[in-house]
Amino acid sequence: MGNFKEFLKRKDVEISLKRYGIDALGAMAQGLFCSLLIGTIINTIGSQFHIAFLTMTVANVSGIEYTVGGLASAMSGPAMACAIGYALNSPPLVLFSLITVGFAANALGGAGGPLAVLFIAIIAAEAGKMISKETKVDILITPLVTIAIGIGLSALLAPALGNAAMTVGNVIMWATNLQPFLMGIAVSVLVGVALTLPISSAAICAALGLTGLAGGAALAGCCAQMVGFAFMSFKENGWGGVISQGIGTSMLQMGNIVKNPKIWIAPIVVSAITGPIATCIFKLEMNGAAVASGMGTCGLVGQIGVYTGWMNDIEAGTKAAITGFDWAGLIIISFILPAILCPLINGGLKKIGWVKEGDMTLER
Repeated sequence: MGNFKEFLKRKDVEISLKRYGIDALGAMAQGLFCSLLIGTIINTIGSQFHIAFLTMTVANVSGIEYTVGGLASAMSGPAMACAIGYALNSPPLVLFSLITVGFAANALGGAGGPLAVLFIAIIAAEAGKMISKETKVDILITPLVTIAIGIGLSALLAPALGNAAMTVGNVIMWATNLQPFLMGIAVSVLVGVALTLPISSAAICAALGLTGLAGGAALAGCCAQMVGFAFMSFKENGWGGVISQGIGTSMLQMGNIVKNPKIWIAPIVVSAITGPIATCIFKLEMNGAAVASGMGTCGLVGQIGVYTGWMNDIEAGTKAAITGFDWAGLIIISFILPAILCPLINGGLKKIGWVKEGDMTLER
């Protein structure tokens, strides 16, 4: 047993929640961002600004026509798997072999493909790492083992994993439509908390396929965290802090949260307020890519996702037009309420001594 542990250590195979639930999951979200999400944004820009090069067919593969954005989106499986392999410190032959594994897992996983890619790419990567450079024909054996395990697991597990993910996601979306107030609170708070924790809210939303009202609630929770922390900590961090947290990530506050968890109260309370406002009053839906539901205001990807969903609904005939009420809801939920309510609530916490000046200062 001791020899096996030494072998795993030598191969940098660390079976832990951090390695798989934080590092790999976070990397998967980056892979999704660089493929599916970027492809969606490119398609939206092309169609809205009538840029011919972005809307024309640039490739035809087996009778399927692809635009520039379409090609980027089609590579989401390989991008996720490679990102996971990179996070797990996979050697080159393993990393490159994961391209095939990611494509297979995502394709066979269907709408729940991201979850299938997460599980299968982790197993294939770790197996590939263990066999890497153990033989004199490494250039043959390592890709063969990595791909064989990945393809085999994809055939066996990907459909079930994909169905399970979509079932959970569909239950959440069904429950949100049935009880928009209570589920608006629950989804907003939980996804918002996930965004600030060192895990990936975007990957969670993508894996579960959270769209519709549930996606809108998730977006509200993420915005409450990002914009809330950005404006709560303005005295400590200035405009640089507003940009780094409001357009970057509220995860920057994680170290300060560990020191004083009470600084997290205001964003969590506000997410519990804006979530049901989004679902019950503005009927804010995320009908773009599910990954955008967990992005908040990061690069304004969440807002672009909502807009893309509006355009998709108009094209499908389920929405007549984008109204002023739609825009008001998106802006109020994403920016105005978090920017006003979080500093107000945090001010009350300061008066009772739970939060002090300097508690949210970011390291420079």
